[in-house]
Amino acid sequence: MIKNKPFKIAIASGKGGTGKTLLSTNLAAFMSKQQPTLLVDIDVEEPNDFIFIDGEIQSESDQYKMIPAWDESKCTLCGICSNACKFHAVVQLGTFIAVFKELCHSCYACSELCPSQALPMQQYKIGVIKTISADNLTFIESRLEVGEEQAVPLIHQTQALVDEKHSDIQIQIFDCPPGTSCPVIAATNIADFVILVTEPTPFGLNDLTLAVETMRKLRKDIGVVINRYGIGYADVEEYCNKEQIPILAKIPFDRTIAEYYSNGELVYDKVESVATALQSIINAIKPAHKI
Repeated sequence: MIKNKPFKIAIASGKGGTGKTLLSTNLAAFMSKQQPTLLVDIDVEEPNDFIFIDGEIQSESDQYKMIPAWDESKCTLCGICSNACKFHAVVQLGTFIAVFKELCHSCYACSELCPSQALPMQQYKIGVIKTISADNLTFIESRLEVGEEQAVPLIHQTQALVDEKHSDIQIQIFDCPPGTSCPVIAATNIADFVILVTEPTPFGLNDLTLAVETMRKLRKDIGVVINRYGIGYADVEEYCNKEQIPILAKIPFDRTIAEYYSNGELVYDKVESVATALQSIINAIKPAHKI
């Protein structure tokens, strides 16, 4: 029997603070009441979905990337390594070879091209991945080490772990980094559908347009959720209508939602308007994508 491929939903935004975490955690918990669901916090530089998920840790594993380690005793100072490195992670300073771990992209060029094998590759810890079980919801948190410059390697490792160990879970929700930079591209590139969360403000509209342009470059199916709806700025709706982007749901501007959220509580089972918005999202996605 051939299994259906998991349906991957990426939740992204053009800017931080629009409500990605609110939507990701509540949508995942809401959907888990109907079927097994996977939530992946892939905003590795500042993951915070764990605040809202109450479960038991099933596994925890350190994640690494490979970087060169200079062996002075073997080095002939030929300069091949520094010339080969396109990221300036390996630099020759007189009789010393400096390796900048934060800049290294683990391409192996310096190590493979070194005629004296003076740059063997070694493991370097970049983060931790935890898997937590909460009834019908499986939650994965990917957290980058403090001070690490590159989020993309850990994002790719997290995606690989999901495919390897959780491909049996048909609904997979990924809470992605904000913005339109490399981590967002890496996080959303595997998605079947991207939900862009925005707010009805000039800043929200500006960054939504950037996010839409980015997702269109990636040829992703998209829909918009307007959070804090009702504060009086209608340009976001006008933009979506003009660009023929479906508005999946509108979560109202409600102090009650903010109070529950600030206390680290899910709100879908406490505020009816949120449950209604989540069901609207599911209703909009299901027919087109057969989930």
